[in-house]
Amino acid sequence: MQQAIIKADCLIEAMEYIRRFRGKIVVVKLGGSVLDDESLRTKLLADVAFMYTVGMLPVIIHGGGKAITRAMNEAGLEPVWVKGRRYTDERTLNIVERTLVNEVNAPICQALDENECKPMGLHSLSSCVLFAEPLRLIGENGRKIDLGFVGQVNDVNAELIQKLCDTGTIPVIAPVASDKKGGKLNVNADSAAGKVAAAIGAEKFVVVSDTHGIRSNVDDPDSTISSVNEDQIKSMIDDGTITSGMMPKVDSCLHAIDNGVAKAHIVDGRIPHSLLLEIYTDKGIGTQIVR
Repeated sequence: MQQAIIKADCLIEAMEYIRRFRGKIVVVKLGGSVLDDESLRTKLLADVAFMYTVGMLPVIIHGGGKAITRAMNEAGLEPVWVKGRRYTDERTLNIVERTLVNEVNAPICQALDENECKPMGLHSLSSCVLFAEPLRLIGENGRKIDLGFVGQVNDVNAELIQKLCDTGTIPVIAPVASDKKGGKLNVNADSAAGKVAAAIGAEKFVVVSDTHGIRSNVDDPDSTISSVNEDQIKSMIDDGTITSGMMPKVDSCLHAIDNGVAKAHIVDGRIPHSLLLEIYTDKGIGTQIVR
């Protein structure tokens, strides 16, 4: 009986949030080991299906770096990293595209379909909604570093994504973009997700990975910060509290909230129902970032 009462209390707590976010777009970026672990991925997508069922409009963007590395190894290719970015030649780009579309995007869509949702894969082999320009990093000598077919998103087909949401479809976006010449570019999934959230005016942007939320002490699991604003984030970057591993996620969140998204969140997808706990409970479980 007591367990049933606790469950009922949780439903009452969630009711306010269900009402508040009904009809609102929430962009969810999936990455890290949660994509590789079928059990974790299945549970997370069941949470997305719950959001969909109670009237939220989820948009999913996924990574797939580990699957790409495995596919490259199977093809006899050794990944080359340049300042944290995967150097992408033509052969690597083909592997990236094939892996993201067939081994990551398609299973996500299938799982959502099995949960009675209506997903649609948006990627470079169907309807591409990401557009990018080549990314050139600056080296120590001031020269630009060539990364091959690597880009940074500079435009999003927000109209198509919005129309799909309005018709009850869950867009599932893979991070391969088109360039202005009709070519294809490998783009960072975190960065692309922040650009999408901003472009479509999402109510929330949630980064789900195998990374905990922001901690005041990176080695202390009990030091997760529940809520932080933009100025505090910048201070933590300056004093080294936020390290390079967290930077792509933080940067994407800052871009989103700087461009109209009300709140951004970083949550650990290895924790059961972390996505629902962050959105539908008072305390949450990760870190929310506000302006």
